[in-house]
Amino acid sequence: MTTVESTGRVVGKWQGAWLQVEGRWTWYRRHWVSTLYSTGLQPVLFLAAMGLGFGSQVRPGTVTGGLSYLQYIAPALLAAGAAQQAVGESSYPVLSGFKWQKDYLAVTATPVSPGQVFGGHLIWSALRLTLAGAIYAFVALFFGAWTGPGVLLVVLAGTVTGLACTTPMAAFAASTFDEGQRFGLIFRFVVMPMTLFSGTFFPISQLPAAIRWLAWLSPLWHGTQLARGVSVGGIGGWAMLGHFAVLAALFAAGWALAHRAFYRRLVV
Repeated sequence: MTTVESTGRVVGKWQGAWLQVEGRWTWYRRHWVSTLYSTGLQPVLFLAAMGLGFGSQVRPGTVTGGLSYLQYIAPALLAAGAAQQAVGESSYPVLSGFKWQKDYLAVTATPVSPGQVFGGHLIWSALRLTLAGAIYAFVALFFGAWTGPGVLLVVLAGTVTGLACTTPMAAFAASTFDEGQRFGLIFRFVVMPMTLFSGTFFPISQLPAAIRWLAWLSPLWHGTQLARGVSVGGIGGWAMLGHFAVLAALFAAGWALAHRAFYRRLVV
């Protein structure tokens, strides 16, 4: 009887995740034009409409920290765009990996583990968020939206904000077994109100005190404050650290839930 020796090898933790990224990059480099709107152009259009259009009617004052309205909302729109992109790319695409295209099932039939599949999703999301933020920051430069070199850190703040939304949404998508109707509710009753009432367009101090606490729970408010702090200042170092800590905690909690959900759904 002939003995057959295995020629396979165990995939390292990081290598398995990067193999996922490589697969996504292979698709992206051929279809990147179709993602231009979500990868930077959407928040730029918001910036033009609100910063140049509506902003032309708003005078610099104490509310805007003495800045033009364009400069006031520019970092916040970057954070808002990152949050919207993160939720969008961790909802239907993640569910599709389990339910429709089932590429997650195909990948985990190889030595790649469910944790590595999720890790690849996170790495790719971080790269996409950073790319979108860089495109937005570059275009906004020609609008006169930035007041100093803090723009480089604004991109990082946007990525951190997006990742704080990515992991909870991925956990939610991994626990969804229907056709994803609930995602529409998330966009309508969570993402849009979060965008409008988390300090993006006006300080939350203008909100009624009875509902102001809802803004404090929003990852976008912390991301907006972080982005404004590194861009235009006016926020103390300890406050900045606190906002970052909240975003890190949301990311960690979402990661734990999503990691468990991926294993429960992919390991038979």
